[in-house]
Amino acid sequence: MRGTRPIRVAGREVTGTSTAAVTRPDGGHVADVTVADPSHVEAAVQAAHDVARSFADLPAHRRAEPLAHVARRLGERREEVAQVIVAEGGKPVRWARAEVDRAAATFRLAAEEARRWSGDLQRLDTDPAGEGRIALNRRVPRGPVLGITPFNFPLNLVAHKVAPALAVGAPIVLKPAPATPLTALLLGDLLAETDLPAGSWSVLTVPDGRMDALVADPRLPVVSFTGSGPVGWGVRDRVPRKHVTLELGGNAAAVVCADWSSEADLARAAERIAVFGTASAGQSCISVQRVVADASVYPRLVELVVEHVDRQVLGDPEDEATTVGPMIDERAAQRAHAWVAEAAGAGARVLTGGGRSGARLEPTVLVDVPADARVVREEVFAPVVVIRAVEGLDEAFAAVNDSEFGLQVGVFTHDIAVAFRAHRELDVGGVIVGDVPSYRADQLPYGGTKGSGIGREGVRAAMTDLTEDRTLVLTGVSV
Repeated sequence: MRGTRPIRVAGREVTGTSTAAVTRPDGGHVADVTVADPSHVEAAVQAAHDVARSFADLPAHRRAEPLAHVARRLGERREEVAQVIVAEGGKPVRWARAEVDRAAATFRLAAEEARRWSGDLQRLDTDPAGEGRIALNRRVPRGPVLGITPFNFPLNLVAHKVAPALAVGAPIVLKPAPATPLTALLLGDLLAETDLPAGSWSVLTVPDGRMDALVADPRLPVVSFTGSGPVGWGVRDRVPRKHVTLELGGNAAAVVCADWSSEADLARAAERIAVFGTASAGQSCISVQRVVADASVYPRLVELVVEHVDRQVLGDPEDEATTVGPMIDERAAQRAHAWVAEAAGAGARVLTGGGRSGARLEPTVLVDVPADARVVREEVFAPVVVIRAVEGLDEAFAAVNDSEFGLQVGVFTHDIAVAFRAHRELDVGGVIVGDVPSYRADQLPYGGTKGSGIGREGVRAAMTDLTEDRTLVLTGVSV
């Protein structure tokens, strides 16, 4: 990519005197990008503030059609967008294409929901004092949104900030991760093809060290953050009177129950665990990190997981055969590698993987890991899977809940009673039965408990989160 990539201020391309290099995980240069200076930030925030009322009043079709346009254009430019994701983040091209498809679906869903966003009537004559009255309950935007996104899904996690905000008529100032801004800026190019009002969206490359002023700005009453826990909770602590939503990740578990015992069952579980414990180099907040297996199926499951992990291809992310690419940078790989070595030093056994070259960490399977090891207690965010044996469901569910996180869990069982028990007892935001915790449908509410954050994403859930109730009572109306 040649030249300096402009940012988008109130929808307009803007360049400045300060730039930053965007590099591949191996350090190779991809592009230079404009860094927003204080005047750019001020212009974007003021524009969002100024347009907030008129944008909220815009007819539904004026918000829905631009979202549908972006969905169509993502489909048309699928390969180009995927290549940008590969270049700046190192995601294997097969997974980058899947991310583009999901983002297109997210914008399509938002367009559909924008047309359905209507409110509801409520009769009040259920009591004598309410005779002759009826209420209209609607949800209206809380105000302009600051959206902060991480590097690991530089398109679809951006889509989950931008699309719901635009669908409800809330202006959004987007701050993508400094490591992966190019995909968000390309999305800005597609938004710029629409007739969305000036100021309804901006894409700013603001260094993390200068984020505090944006977070604190009273003209942005909503902050929607996806990223690391310490940063996210710090954002919330700084602005306790703002509406803050946080998606902070986890150390997702997959439970393999005793009834999931046939060879075909175990092979399916092992394949799904291997693929989604290593996809995107494990850099997903619902990547399989912990596997909790009933003792009756544990020995064979371990064999099969190792077999399937060994089938994953660690290599060049532009290669169609590659299933596992590099981590975002060498420092991230060094950290995860150190955690694996630390666990091994405490008695864990490395059944496969464990090596590192630059930003590439070999897909790794560990057993006999001490319960207090960081690869168990914290979010490893790397292609590392820890497997342990348990005796029965009580111990299995206790192991899942013994975590500071609670995002999603996968439960491999055929027993509907076990499925409902898992839903009742597991302290997580989502329970996926018959599959890994990594499954996500973009129309579903998505979020966690405990250290995994507050609030929910998923298009309609996010639209609800970005809005508040406003009630109209009409008097002298017969129902």
